[in-house]
Amino acid sequence: MAFLDGNPPERLCMPIVDHIQSLGGEVRLNSRIQKIELNSDGTVKNFLLTNGDVMEGDVYVFATPVDILKLLLPENWKEISYFKKLEKLVGVPVINVHIWSAGGTGKEALLNISCFFKSHDEYYNPNQSMLELVFAPAEEWISRNDSEIIDATMKELAKLFPDEISADQSKAKIVKYHVVKTPRCLIDNHFRSVYKTIPNCEPCRPLQRSPIKGFYLAGDYTKQKYLASMEGAVLSGKLCAQAIVQDYELLVARGEGRLAEARI
Repeated sequence: MAFLDGNPPERLCMPIVDHIQSLGGEVRLNSRIQKIELNSDGTVKNFLLTNGDVMEGDVYVFATPVDILKLLLPENWKEISYFKKLEKLVGVPVINVHIWSAGGTGKEALLNISCFFKSHDEYYNPNQSMLELVFAPAEEWISRNDSEIIDATMKELAKLFPDEISADQSKAKIVKYHVVKTPRCLIDNHFRSVYKTIPNCEPCRPLQRSPIKGFYLAGDYTKQKYLASMEGAVLSGKLCAQAIVQDYELLVARGEGRLAEARI
């Protein structure tokens, strides 16, 4: 498994931005959506931003955690089965834990990929082991201090790797650690991030193509083969793009596309 050879904004985000801009696209930061405004037929008219700007397009993609979508869902859509089923999908906070230790596993053990990478060199120190974990669901832990979270993590790791790790650090001494709390949305005084995987929630995950013409969803909670994860979020984006291309090609074939020569 290869890590980025630098920080994510420069080595991951900027190449994506550069590619979009090279094709004539625009990337806006700090541009939050205030309202999804509708046409008389219930389709999307525009996105109204909090700064007053109005965004209009042929196709609209909503790629946010599920709870943010539910907050901004137009009243006209709430009784549509596709959206109504989202009520069962409830977000929970997530904590990312990074632990560097001397001894222990003797190699880098990556239990889960997080988007909070540090520099490339830190992950290849031959004298240290590095563990990166996702602590979730974390409703009861999001307000706890870092040392409590680390203690709980080490106790869990000692159960999983009893030959290499002990809760008292007698087998693997912690050199340093970093705890990243990822509460993406504050709703009802509760921080929420990824959706909580509880029984019977799978049928409630929506397809990327919504019943609203020109409106699509992307996000780890949408229908794809992975659960709430970065991998699931990436796959949902690919499936969303495929759906848009398929629909656009169908419109062009029918002579209904605005720009028959346009490329998505």
